[in-house]
Amino acid sequence: MDLKAQLALLRRGTVSLVSEDELAKKLNSGRTLRVKLGVDPTSADLHLGHSVALNKLRQFQDMGHTAVLIIGDFTAMVGDPSGRDSTRPTLTAADVAANAKTYQEQAFKILDKTKTELRFNSEWLVPFMRDRLLDTLKRHTVQQVTAREDFKKRLADGSPITLLEVMYPLLQGYDSVAVKADVEMGGNDQLTNLLMGRKMQQDEGQEMQVALTVPLLVGLDGVKKMSKSYGNYIAFNDEPNDLFGKTMRVSDELMLQYYELLTSEDLAAVKAKHPMAAKKELARTLTARFHGEAAGDVALKFFNETFSEKKAVVISDADAVKQEAGASLSKIIVNIGGAKSLGEARRLMTQGGVTVNEKKVTADTAELPKDFTLKVGKHQFFKVILT
Repeated sequence: MDLKAQLALLRRGTVSLVSEDELAKKLNSGRTLRVKLGVDPTSADLHLGHSVALNKLRQFQDMGHTAVLIIGDFTAMVGDPSGRDSTRPTLTAADVAANAKTYQEQAFKILDKTKTELRFNSEWLVPFMRDRLLDTLKRHTVQQVTAREDFKKRLADGSPITLLEVMYPLLQGYDSVAVKADVEMGGNDQLTNLLMGRKMQQDEGQEMQVALTVPLLVGLDGVKKMSKSYGNYIAFNDEPNDLFGKTMRVSDELMLQYYELLTSEDLAAVKAKHPMAAKKELARTLTARFHGEAAGDVALKFFNETFSEKKAVVISDADAVKQEAGASLSKIIVNIGGAKSLGEARRLMTQGGVTVNEKKVTADTAELPKDFTLKVGKHQFFKVILT
C-alpha cells in the first residue's frame, strides 16, 4: 500500500489528526512505528464503542507497525475525567486486576497478538509518582489543565473536581514518554490528554507523537455514546443471536456510521443497498468477527426465521425470567425491560403489540398461565415463569 492509500485508510473515521504531515513523515521513514492505545479497565466487558479505536490500531498492525496496548492498572484507580460531568468512582486494585484480565482476552479478538506489545502503566507510574512528580508539576499550570471543556463546565456548574482528576492528563502523558510512542490514539474526548503527551515528550527530548482521535460510537438509543451504564451497548461477549439482534436495532441513520467506524466496507456500495439487506450484512459481519463465520451464518438464519419469516421462537427454560404470580401483565413487561413504564406497556397491548403464547393480549385483565412465552413489540421475546 503506497503512502497516499495508507493515509486515506487511517483518516477514515477520524476526528482529529495532529498532524497529518507528521504522520506522513513517520509512515514514510521506513521505521516500524510504535502506536499507542491506553485503556483503563473500568469494566469487565468490552463493547462495540471500544472496538472503534481497536480497529484503527489493527489497521496500523496490518501495515507492519507495533501496537502498544497499555492497560491502565494505575490510572484506572485515579479515574479519567474526559467527557465526564462528575467524578468517576475509583476502583480497587482487585477490581482493576479482574477487569484487566478479561479486557486482554477480548481485545485480542481484534488485535494481532503477535504484533502487540502489552504493558501495564503501574510499571512506570509508581516510580514516577515517587521520583518525578514534583518536577513535572512545576512545568505545567492549573490553567493548562482546567482549560478543558469538561472541567470548564463542571467549574461553571459548581461540580467538584478532585486533584487526582487534575493530575490524570499528566499521568497519561507520561505513558507516552515511557513507551516512546510515535502515534497515540483515543476517543475524541481524549484529545487534551493526547496533546499533553506530545508536550511531555518534547520536554524529555523525544520526537512528539502524532495524536489521532476517533468518534465516540453512538449507542442503540441513537442519542448517547455507547456505554454499559446507559444500557445502550453491544458487548463483544454477547451471545451470537443477541449480538445480531441488537445490531438490527441500530437505526438506518446510524447504520452508515457503524459501517464507517467498525468495518472497511465501501460506503458508496453500502448506500446503494436496501437498508434491511445492508443491516443484516452488518449484523452478520460483527457476529462473525467475535464468534466466527459459522456463528454469523447461524445468527442470520435464526433472525430470518424468527422475524423475517415470522416463525415462532423457542426460548429455553434456562433463560426464563421469574415473576410474582398475581402481578399485572403491564407490571411484568416493565419489570423485565420490555417497556419503560406501565403506560407504555398498556399502549403496546391496546395497539396489538403484545402476545402471550402467540395470542394477542390487549388488556391488563387477561388471566396468565403459570409459564408462557411473551412477545413485546416486534423483536422482544421472553420466557416467563410465575412463582
